Amino acid sequence: MQAQTQFTTIDRLDRPSAYFTSKKKGRYSRDGESQEPKKDDPLKDATTLYVGNLSFYTTEEQIHELFSKCGEVKRLVMGLDRFNKTPCGFCFVEYYTHQDALDCMKYIGGTKLDERLIRCDLDPGFEEGRQYGRGKSGGQVRDEYRDEYDPGRGGYGRFYDGKEGEDR
Repeated sequence: MQAQTQFTTIDRLDRPSAYFTSKKKGRYSRDGESQEPKKDDPLKDATTLYVGNLSFYTTEEQIHELFSKCGEVKRLVMGLDRFNKTPCGFCFVEYYTHQDALDCMKYIGGTKLDERLIRCDLDPGFEEGRQYGRGKSGGQVRDEYRDEYDPGRGGYGRFYDGKEGEDR
């Protein structure tokens, strides 16, 4: 009798963020094992959350009010447009304990804030400079190529508007 593999349809709540996994890419041998020395998992005791898919009009007060329901918020850092210094759809929320961060992912991740489904990922920690968006316009890269109208994200994408040569 063959052993049956069980698959789960539920994602782990303490999975690494997309940013963290992209930074961790290393060289692998043919058997799939990393050739780099084993290190401790930096997300094991992470107290910081990356919060994405926020409306450009969501305020720090709204975020603080929502996220303080899962524990005491130590610090909140809004993501900013690199040039205009206006919010650009993400933030970092830092808690005092790892358990509060996990509870927040469990209860708040995937809920609506300003009519947008927000996403929460554990983050290894905020470093100065990460509060600025990564796109050419200073916002998120995906916002530049968006072709549908989204008032919560500033309207149409930058390249869709035909403004790719202009600076905001």
